[in-house]
Amino acid sequence: MALRKILTKGDEQLAKHCRPVEKFDDRLHMLIDDMRETLENSGGVGLAAPQIGILRRVVVLLDINKDPEEMVELVNPEVIEQRGSERVVEGCLSVPGVYGYVTRPTWAKIRAQDRFGNWFEREGEGVVAQCFCHETEHLDGHLFIEKVEEYVDVEQMQDGEEE
Repeated sequence: MALRKILTKGDEQLAKHCRPVEKFDDRLHMLIDDMRETLENSGGVGLAAPQIGILRRVVVLLDINKDPEEMVELVNPEVIEQRGSERVVEGCLSVPGVYGYVTRPTWAKIRAQDRFGNWFEREGEGVVAQCFCHETEHLDGHLFIEKVEEYVDVEQMQDGEEE
């Protein structure tokens, strides 16, 4: 496993549409393992392959609703159902230090394949539902800042965390 460099806003790779994964082989497993390690090292909750310069439809994310937290691997994911709506503050590893309000579903269901090509569905609430949507948008070349309704000052974020 290896840590990968996370690309930041302005890198053209982040604006590209990713191709579906068709080969479920050792190379894919190595990519997923590297993404897991990179996410664990980053302090984030989700990472999409284009964020490390790989234009494939692969996502890893933390299901923080599980105890202990569970790392979820999604290959060729698509959000197939969503419910509810809430305005939440989001950030992104590819847009460091920037936070803003976006409207996301309170619940979502995703359909994806695992690292071996087996299809499955998974539901998520709150941050997990938001992460499903945020990360799959990366796969289509979009950053959360395209959806920001209002930016939040970083100092306000830090002040709120200390209280």
